[in-house]
Parts: sequence; C-alpha cells; structure tokens
Amino acid sequence: MQQQHSRHIGPIALMLTGLGSIIGSGWLFGAAHAAQIAGPAAIVAWLVGMVIILSIALSYAELGAMFPESGGMVRYARYSHGSLLGFIAAWANWIAIVSVIPIEAEASVQYMSTWPYEWAHNLYRDGELSTVGLSFAAVLVVAYFLLNYWGVKLFAKANSAITIFKVIVPAVTVGALVYSGFHSENLNNPALGGFAPFGWASVMTAVATSGIVFSFNGFQSPINLAGEARNPGKSVPFGVVGSILLAAVIYVALQVAFLGALSPSELAHGWKGLDFSSPFAQLAMALGLNWLMMTLYFDAFVSPSGTGATYMASTSRMIYGMQRNGTMPEIFGRIHPLYRIPRPAMWFNLAVSFVFLFFFRGWGTLAAVISVATVISYLTGPISAAALRRCAPDLPRPLRLAGLNIVAPFAFVCASLVLYWARWPLTGQILFLIVAALPVYIWYQAKAGWPEFSRELKGAMWMVLYLPTMALLSWIGSTDFGGLGILPYGVDMAVVAAAALGFYFWGVNSGWYTRYLRDEHDPKLVEEMQRDNEPSGKPAVQRG
Repeated sequence: MQQQHSRHIGPIALMLTGLGSIIGSGWLFGAAHAAQIAGPAAIVAWLVGMVIILSIALSYAELGAMFPESGGMVRYARYSHGSLLGFIAAWANWIAIVSVIPIEAEASVQYMSTWPYEWAHNLYRDGELSTVGLSFAAVLVVAYFLLNYWGVKLFAKANSAITIFKVIVPAVTVGALVYSGFHSENLNNPALGGFAPFGWASVMTAVATSGIVFSFNGFQSPINLAGEARNPGKSVPFGVVGSILLAAVIYVALQVAFLGALSPSELAHGWKGLDFSSPFAQLAMALGLNWLMMTLYFDAFVSPSGTGATYMASTSRMIYGMQRNGTMPEIFGRIHPLYRIPRPAMWFNLAVSFVFLFFFRGWGTLAAVISVATVISYLTGPISAAALRRCAPDLPRPLRLAGLNIVAPFAFVCASLVLYWARWPLTGQILFLIVAALPVYIWYQAKAGWPEFSRELKGAMWMVLYLPTMALLSWIGSTDFGGLGILPYGVDMAVVAAAALGFYFWGVNSGWYTRYLRDEHDPKLVEEMQRDNEPSGKPAVQRG
C-alpha cells in the first residue's frame, strides 16, 4: 500500500505551479536566440512550439487525471508497456527535469554577472561560471531545496507569489518596449531578408534548439504534483492547459516586442549578428529605461529561482515514483511523517544538482542535455494514453480527452519531428543517454529474478528500434538539419513523419494490461481493498 500525500493544491495554485515552471530562464534568453536563428519568423516558431507542446500535454493530462500520483510522469509507460519502457521514459524524464534545477541557478548568476559592479563581473568569464559564480549558484540550489523542505503548503504559497511577479514583469517589459519605440519595419525588412530570412527550416530548428521547447517544458509540474491536488480530474487538465496557453501569450508578446525594439545599429550585421548577454536588460539600457533595466536584473534572479524551486518539488516526486517502480533504492520511497514529502529523494536531487553544476558550468552547455532528454520523455505519453484506451477501457477516467485518436498520433509525430529538427549529431547522442542508464535497470531486474522479461522486452521493442531509426534518418537527412543530404529538404520531414506514425501504431499495439496496472489500479481490487478496510455498516444479528 503506497503512502499518501496531503492534497492541499487547488486548480489555480496548480496552474500557477505550471506557469511558474514554464516561465524561468527561457523568457530571458529565448526571444534573442530564436530571432538569431529564424529572424522575425521566430514568432511562428513560438506558435508551432505551443501547438506541439499542447498536443503532448493533453495526452499527459488524461493520464495525470487517471493516476493522480506524485511523480506520475515516470510511471505511466510502466503501466501500459511494462518496466523496461517505463524505465527508459522515467530516466529520460528525470534527467530532463532535474538538470533544470542547476541551469536556473546558473542563469541567475550569469545575469548577475552583467550587473554594474566589479565583483559581479567576476562571476562569469570566458563562457563559464567562475569558482565564485559556482558558489553563488550552489547557494541558490540550496535555497530551492529549503523552500520545499517543510512541505508542499509552503512551496505552493511561495510559488504562487513568485509566479505572479514573474508574469507581471514580462507584461511590463512588453508594454515598455513597445511604448518606447516600436520599429515595425523590422518584422518584414527586405534588406534583412524579409519575414523568414533563413527559410522555414530555420523556424523548425528554432523550435527545437533556441529554447522554445525547453521554455514550455514546465507543463509537467502540475502532472507530477497530481497526488497532492484537490479534485485531480479537473485540477490537472486546468493546470496543464491553462499554464501553456498563458505562457504562449507571454512568449509571443515578448518575441514581438524584442523584434520591434531593435535599433538599426543593432541589426547592422543582420539577424545572425545579434549579440546579447542579457537581451531585454540591454535593450532597456539602450532605450534609457533604467527603471526597467533594474527590474529586469532583479527578475533575472527571481524568475529562474522560482522555476528552480518548482522543479526541486517535482523531481523529488519523480524519484519517489521511480522507487515505487522498483528501480531506485527503498529509502527514496520514504515520506516524512509530518510534512508528507519524500525528503530522501530531495536530498538525492540536491546532490545530483551539484554534480551538474560542477560538470556543466554554463547555461548553454546544460541546455543541450535538457533538450535531448526532454524530447525522449515526451514520446511515451501519447502512446501510453492510447494503449490504455485499448487494453484497459474500464479504468476510471476523470478526464476523457475527446479526439485522442487524433491528438495522440499528432503529438507523437510532432515530438519525433522536434527530435529531427534538433539536428545531427545531437539526435544521435540520445542513444548514449539511454544506454548509459540501462545497467541500473538490468541490476534491479536481476535482483528481482527477471520477472516476465520476455513480455517486458516485447512491450519496449518499438522504442528500442525507434531511437536508432530516428538517429539514422537524422544522419542521412537534409543538410538543412545537419544531415548528409541523402534525403532532400521536405522529403526528409515526410519520411520522419511517416516512420513516426508507423512506430506510433506499433507502440500502441504493444501495450497490455500489465501486472503493475492490475496490482495498483484495478477497479475491482481497489474496491475490495476499500471494502476490507472499512467497518461493516450492518447491525449485529440478535440471537436468543
């Protein structure tokens, strides 16, 4: 019997948790990076990213409402396809999320390094944090840890306040930049190549590599906190969809404001010549908006810190979920008796965050690791949702997504295209990421005596072959996406989409009513357990 968490988080707080996760360092860097890659067409890239993430998130919303568990996103694939696919999905998802904790701390320190003080300039030099800068980042990570250490109530209250501030500052930034001088000609200047100066392939690359997918990644937090949500059937989808839509409005507005605020001198070397270390703060300085510049410097500390604290909460629930999957030591499944949080898992994530800080000393180096792992972690959600519709139709579904038969394959194909758009050789590096973790799975399977391993392998075989297939297509794909050019542009994306669709149907048909699902969520077993644990309401029979 699993230990129960307290259900304190309402729908608004859950949505703010998602929004707080989404709006972190991405809005501070994303607009400039996207403009550098795609020019004014970066606006389209944010909209494409929103549609892709929303389609993926809707599949996860149904799963999150079905299984309102802490750390749920590391468990869904296990329910539908067994322990091997569950481990692959959980590992990729955890890597993608836990690495966000140090990257947000690093983002804050990098922005601090542009403050007008000599000591601040020494925090970040030659493309990486100095020893002093790393120490500052480590202190921030500890602060994220302490915000969650005394229970989810403190975390939710602190996050809601921080998130409101994080939404207000981007809105004020948009208004101030537009009001101070908006160069509408920047949006379609023939001298700069027009609206899409580098073609539409660059727009797709911007979706995958400029921080757009990374910026929307926080939609997972409401799902991972579903076990602590009141009425998860309504709260989870409200939190997921609401946070994505609100974030999309903010991101598109920021992108438009950034494009219009650029002066002719800043565009003298074209879009690829843009060079900003703290984009919006430097624009505010150039426009003489000192009050906005100081606000942005302060927010560059608050926004990433709010996201880091949110991810410290959700990643501890992931480790808790992985322990319940049987692929982590038992200590990580322990819940504090008073605060009802998995403290040992929090300590583990704190240690891992320090390791990431030591090996990846800059925002850009960590962003690549996150984007690769994030794409893998997205792949199993749509397939698990559709597979459970087929093999477990009687499971209670507080949220039954209309049109899942269309949304799920669309989401999987989109995730596969994002993986392809990330460009070779980044796509090929995914294989190493998965192989590096497999000894952990093998160790725990060997300890358990390899239960039903042939069935587990069959359930995961589609993913085992999917990853090298996508890497191969990336390698021989068009030069627009870093490939050899064997597949020309246009044909390459059609081939990737067709292959993805084939793997989608294979994956859906590989699902079955696993023993993990039967043991933990079978409606009849749950009803019997509840009946056995409740006192009988029948009066005693009188004899005599």
